[in-house]
Amino acid sequence: MLHGRLGRCVTGEEEPTRRFSGLADAYARFRPSYPAAAIDFVLEWCGLTPESVLVDIGCGTGIASRQFAARGLRVIGIEPNADMRAQARGEPVPAGAPAPEYRDGRAETTGLPPSSADAVLAAQAFHWFDPSATLPEFHRILRPGGWVALLWNTRDNSDVFTAAYGRLVWSLTDRGRTPEMHEDSPAALRRSPLFEAREPATFANEQRLDEDGLLGRAFSASYAPKEPERREAYAAALRRLFHEHARKGFVVLAYRTEVHLARKRDGPGSG
Repeated sequence: MLHGRLGRCVTGEEEPTRRFSGLADAYARFRPSYPAAAIDFVLEWCGLTPESVLVDIGCGTGIASRQFAARGLRVIGIEPNADMRAQARGEPVPAGAPAPEYRDGRAETTGLPPSSADAVLAAQAFHWFDPSATLPEFHRILRPGGWVALLWNTRDNSDVFTAAYGRLVWSLTDRGRTPEMHEDSPAALRRSPLFEAREPATFANEQRLDEDGLLGRAFSASYAPKEPERREAYAAALRRLFHEHARKGFVVLAYRTEVHLARKRDGPGSG
């Protein structure tokens, strides 16, 4: 999740690799995974097979790591936050899948040898990185012709409930002071002379949540309020929102899963 140096201020009080300390269990339980169609898209375009090595940078609790491991890939997860890394190691792996290997490291200093990866993944993470330091590291650890894949689940505000949830988040949390919105992040990859980008792709995704699930999803965010009074007010507002929109005991958060791919350039001018 959160890794490398930030190019902009987060809150002025937390270094980004510590923002998710204490949230690992909630993150693992309540954050959305990625749709199978998005995983298939990455595998196809990047030519990945069970012999391929994929490095998941800022892997957090290993949500994306396990999805790619389930397709037979060898996955190395790089995560600087000890709580998140420990949670990832304790999560079950799909039957028959190779277990991802989780290592301490940062986006700009992975500790991996040169030309050791067929693909580098950053799922819900690249907006925390400093591209000027991170993209050369991606280029260094990729094999010739290797790929970078950036994934984000972004809320689809064309959905009535999802839009209402977003307004509540903006009004009652520190959402506006974090870089989790990623509008400018893919541009750094597109502009880099180290990589050749292809057109992004978008896939529908959703989470079906009961009342506790909605609260868990909301409080898994790094920007959720920490002070007791603000937490109580946030929880009460979330419960009201749930009961206004629930159907048969559930609400649905709608997402667009964005996939941004770029291939490593080799030769003069790329290093």
